[in-house]
Amino acid sequence: MSDENLYTPPAIWTWDQESGGKFANINRPIAGATHDAELSVGKHPLQLYSVATPNGVKVTVMLEELLALGHTGAEYDAWLINIFEGEQFSSGYVKLNPNSKIPVMEDRSTATPTRIFESGSILLYLAEKFGEFLPKDPAAKTEAMNWLFWQMGSAPFLGGGFGHFYAYAPSKMEYPIDRFTMEVKRQLDVLDRHLADNEYLAGSEYSIADMATWP
Repeated sequence: MSDENLYTPPAIWTWDQESGGKFANINRPIAGATHDAELSVGKHPLQLYSVATPNGVKVTVMLEELLALGHTGAEYDAWLINIFEGEQFSSGYVKLNPNSKIPVMEDRSTATPTRIFESGSILLYLAEKFGEFLPKDPAAKTEAMNWLFWQMGSAPFLGGGFGHFYAYAPSKMEYPIDRFTMEVKRQLDVLDRHLADNEYLAGSEYSIADMATWP
């Protein structure tokens, strides 16, 4: 890279134009709603607002696993949120998730409807609500939580880092691609080494840590 192509960051960063790339139309440095729109509500106790990205799939897997075990209280209505069109910035969505990310869920079986945002929080909420997919033994439960939060912390390197610079950035830059690719491969090596000696992430028991990591 020649010196004339180097970017010198300003002392105080300001937003004066879109950054380019596939998600430029929904990238902005402020939170909150961009438009008024209420969310649809169905007939089931659980309302899920999501899309089938790897992050969005986690909660759907959990709900379907609960239904397969016969938990009728896990019946849910799934509503598609078009993140490319900015539907996650509607007033109704922001009310449930001020961070405007998918997925988000509302439990309307409680006295006052309960909002749950962040995929890890939703998985933990459902595991505790239905008493499934979280080990009862304290040591095994802690191990499941270790790997659940490992996934939460590692995922930004895959989507926000590697995925963005490798596939979506307006131009290909060697340094960020190499940096995030190296870290993604390291994280996958962590996973491979652990699973070489364990049937599931928490040991011998299938848990929400596996549901979070598989997608």
